[in-house]
Amino acid sequence: MRIDIISVVPELLTGPLENSIVKRACDKGLAEIHIHNLRDYTTNKHRKVDDYPFGGDAGMVIQIEPVDRCISALKAERDYDEVIFTAPDGEILTQPMANRLSMFNNIIILCGHYKGIDYRIREHLITKEISIGDYVLTGGELPAAIITDAIVRLIPGAIGDDQSALSDSFQDNLLEPPVYTRPAEYKGWRVPDILLSGHEAKIDEWKHQQALARTAARRPDLLK
Repeated sequence: MRIDIISVVPELLTGPLENSIVKRACDKGLAEIHIHNLRDYTTNKHRKVDDYPFGGDAGMVIQIEPVDRCISALKAERDYDEVIFTAPDGEILTQPMANRLSMFNNIIILCGHYKGIDYRIREHLITKEISIGDYVLTGGELPAAIITDAIVRLIPGAIGDDQSALSDSFQDNLLEPPVYTRPAEYKGWRVPDILLSGHEAKIDEWKHQQALARTAARRPDLLK
C-alpha cells in the first residue's frame, strides 16, 4: 500500500510516521508513506499557498492551484483509490472504515490548514472526507497521521500477530474485554480465576460477556 500525504507543515508528520508499527511496516515493504510539501507546488517566489477568503471572513484559505498541481502530478504516476481530505465536518473515522481503506493500493491524504481550503478542491478533487472527532485542531497533520496508523496496522504482516488486530476494540462493534498478565496476584489483587483455568471455551465466553458488559456501560451506541 502507498499513502501520499500533502501538507503545509510536513515536519509535523515525520515523528508519528517514522516509529513503531508504521515504520516496521514500511521497513518490511508492506507500506510506502510519502510526505509532500504543498509549498513545492506553488509558482510564486515566496512559496505562498494561502490567500484571503472572498467575502471578507477572518483567516486564510489554502489555494486550489498548488493542491491541483500536487494531486495531478501524483495521479500522472499511478491510479489512486481515494483522495481524502481531513475535515472536521467529514465522515467520522471508524474501525470498519479503516478496515476498508486498508485493502486499497494507493491513497492520497490532503491535510487542511489555516481557515480551510478553497471549496472547489472539495468539490472537484476530493473523493472522501474524514473527521477524527467533533473538535478543531490547528491543522490536518495529526488526523492524517491517525488515519495512516489506523490503516497501516491492519495490513497483514504489519503486526507480528495478525489476530491481535482482529481482536481490537470496535472490530465487532464491541470494546475489548479486560486483559491481565503476570503476576497472577499483586498486593492481593487477583487475576480472575477463569483466565487461569486453561478452559479455552469458558475463557472465550467470559471475554465475550465482559466485552458486552463494557460496551453496554461505556459505549451503548455501538450495540445499536
